[in-house]
Amino acid sequence: MKFSRLFAAMAVLLVTTALAQQATQETVAPVVDAAVAAPMAVADNKPATFGDPKAGQTKAAACAACHGMDGNASDPQYPKLAGQHERYIWRQLKLFKSGERSNAIMMGMSAPLSEQDMRDIGAWFGSQKMIAGIADESAIASGPNQGRKFYQVGERIYRGGKADAGVPACMACHGPAGYGNPGPSYPSLGGQHASYAVTQLTAFRAGGVWGKDANANTIMSAVARNLSDEEIQGLATYMQGLHRSADVTTAKE
Repeated sequence: MKFSRLFAAMAVLLVTTALAQQATQETVAPVVDAAVAAPMAVADNKPATFGDPKAGQTKAAACAACHGMDGNASDPQYPKLAGQHERYIWRQLKLFKSGERSNAIMMGMSAPLSEQDMRDIGAWFGSQKMIAGIADESAIASGPNQGRKFYQVGERIYRGGKADAGVPACMACHGPAGYGNPGPSYPSLGGQHASYAVTQLTAFRAGGVWGKDANANTIMSAVARNLSDEEIQGLATYMQGLHRSADVTTAKE
């Protein structure tokens, strides 16, 4: 009889404990680790309007690690975005997001962005001032360009092209001062890191194309295919030192 009462008491205790645990599970909310929380909402499908630099400054905070707070990347493996055209940045982010331009980091960064986010980020970087670099003035020791400075080789092609190899003058699309053309979305090149430009021109020469099918841009792969390593280096360093005289005047004031 005593054993029965003890068994019943134990059963009541077990049931009470189980009910208490169930209540706790139902009322206590799980803690979300801030480190793995999504940085922003999943992209929407609303039509984009002109970018807002102020909104873009906040949205571009994650970009600063590689491209700098103002778009002047300190690490030459990453491109400078300061002064770049809004529509160009918008187009490139769309290509990364769709997988039509391949880069593991940028494909991940662009995945959660909406069309408007891309325009806003483009507007922010476009409103910043590019800090030009310095062109390489060292002389070429041998070969067909012996005695010329690297930047001089680049300047000749940038301004006059290579008629015998079917290479047009770069300034036809990118402008005399490398400012590009925002209408057809030709990028600004003046002041860009030479090492980054070398990497991209080399990839274009190998047949690289950004975009697919009707969205593909094959111009640069056709332009770069007849450039030598030396000419690519010359072009890249010339563009690194290229800038508009108005920017220099403004910087001194």
